[in-house]
Amino acid sequence: MKISALKNQILLKKSFLCIGLDIDLEKVHASIKATEDPLFEFSKAIIDSTAAYAVAYKPNIAFFETYGSQGMASLKRVMDYLNKNHPEIFTIADAKRGDIGNTATRYAKAYYETYNFDSITVAPYMGKDSVEPFLNFEEKYAILLALTSNEGSSDFQIQKVGSQLFYEKVIQTSSQWKGSDRLMYVVGATKANAIKGIRNLIPDAFLLIPGVGAQGGSLAEVAESGLNQDVGLLVNSSRGIIYASTDTDFASKARDAAYDLQKQMQIILEKKRLI
Repeated sequence: MKISALKNQILLKKSFLCIGLDIDLEKVHASIKATEDPLFEFSKAIIDSTAAYAVAYKPNIAFFETYGSQGMASLKRVMDYLNKNHPEIFTIADAKRGDIGNTATRYAKAYYETYNFDSITVAPYMGKDSVEPFLNFEEKYAILLALTSNEGSSDFQIQKVGSQLFYEKVIQTSSQWKGSDRLMYVVGATKANAIKGIRNLIPDAFLLIPGVGAQGGSLAEVAESGLNQDVGLLVNSSRGIIYASTDTDFASKARDAAYDLQKQMQIILEKKRLI
């Protein structure tokens, strides 16, 4: 997918909502568990009820891998369904891969070609030869872990490297790599106070922002610091949408939660005169 298609979806839907498919079968209703392929059926129901408000979906690969070959077959069904019925929607493999050379290339081929994702999250710790292989595929994107909101992020990400913080060094260095025009960056919503500085380093890149909703991040604060002239944000909500209800009305409640976030985003975009 060309990035222009994503930008068009943002303007059309007045939304920069990404929905994370972190599907824990222990949390889904018994009627879904009873189906032949509950991972697919739950995903399909969420997609069908929320696609009008979302510009991206982010399947969390671990929640499929845990069920072995059956889980990965379900992932393939989910992606085939998305790409057939909603080819306009940007897809993200939340896999956080980070190896080098031929291994990185094989990871890229797996998610870009076998599963037909538009992008994949990657870890930059091993440097450019762990990321550039993901940027060798036309119209495919790598989303680099930059500043995350987990407790252990302070172990490395905010340590000083010379005059910079480590995450700032990662962002600045990676922006010089081959294919960096197709790099996006993960920044946790609970790190909203750092987003403005990150924007100064990468004014044109898309930021994937998890942590709004269940994790306590503020949509308004993220938007205030992170929006650029092309919007440039994908704000992710997972649990707050897909588990808005664990009863038989889970799909309609997911739709309501997605609609509520989309409306908040529309107001922000209108105030900023971006739509």
